[in-house]
Amino acid sequence: MASKKNRVLILGASGFLGQSIYKEFSPYFKTFGTYCSNEKFKKNNQFFKYDCECDDIVEHLERINPDVIISALRGEFSYQLVAHQHLFQYAKMHNHVKIIFLSSSNVFDAYSKYPSYENDTTLSNSIYGHFKIRVEQQLLKLPKKQVVIMRLPMVFGVQSTRVKELRALHELDEFIELFPNLVMNVSWDTKITQHLHYVVNRNKYGIFHCASTDLVHHEDFIKDLIRAMGLKHSKYKFVYTTNDERYLAVMPKYNTPPKHLLFESNSLFQEIKRAY
Repeated sequence: MASKKNRVLILGASGFLGQSIYKEFSPYFKTFGTYCSNEKFKKNNQFFKYDCECDDIVEHLERINPDVIISALRGEFSYQLVAHQHLFQYAKMHNHVKIIFLSSSNVFDAYSKYPSYENDTTLSNSIYGHFKIRVEQQLLKLPKKQVVIMRLPMVFGVQSTRVKELRALHELDEFIELFPNLVMNVSWDTKITQHLHYVVNRNKYGIFHCASTDLVHHEDFIKDLIRAMGLKHSKYKFVYTTNDERYLAVMPKYNTPPKHLLFESNSLFQEIKRAY
């Protein structure tokens, strides 16, 4: 059973993933969250306003005294880098603190010929991937038991931005982009929050890849997702970035989760069908 004494702080708790993490954790831990601009969270006494562009996270850390900090922050990369530098410095001074950073498969987006595993060398061609790598490298300088890097592939979910965008494009009769040569795996909010809960509950540390165990083509997955949403006669635009198959997938090899946390990409469609 989860320890009641753990105090968990979720940075970016007002976002899609942050809200899901808060809902998963709040019944089991003393859970706090940050929001930036959505004032509806002001009514929740466990939430406080934090804008990484103008606020210093340290004063909030000292007030809350968290045991676990989960970073699901969004915003300008330069400001996020400063915020994570402050988290790093705080954790160095408080050895009971564990930082969980939600990273991305984009830390490997320079590699296109195969999936990536936890201990593979990171290399990115994108600004987003470079940013995630910089934060990872900083945090991994902490004592190993104080750090969790949770790398995520494309994230979906009933309330996710990606699913909402697909519906909006369909309703506007706009083209939905498909990348036929992209081989990927996926994740979604409920799987990610369960994996995070397991990591905190079992006091795990290190690098984790939270993704479906199977690989799918972007074109096939999106078309199946559209069907699961009950949408018909959608318009598609095929985007070819390369003539060869390009992989953007993270697979677990060294930190494989228990069987009940393993999932395949098509299991998302059941959740989508129930919601729609």
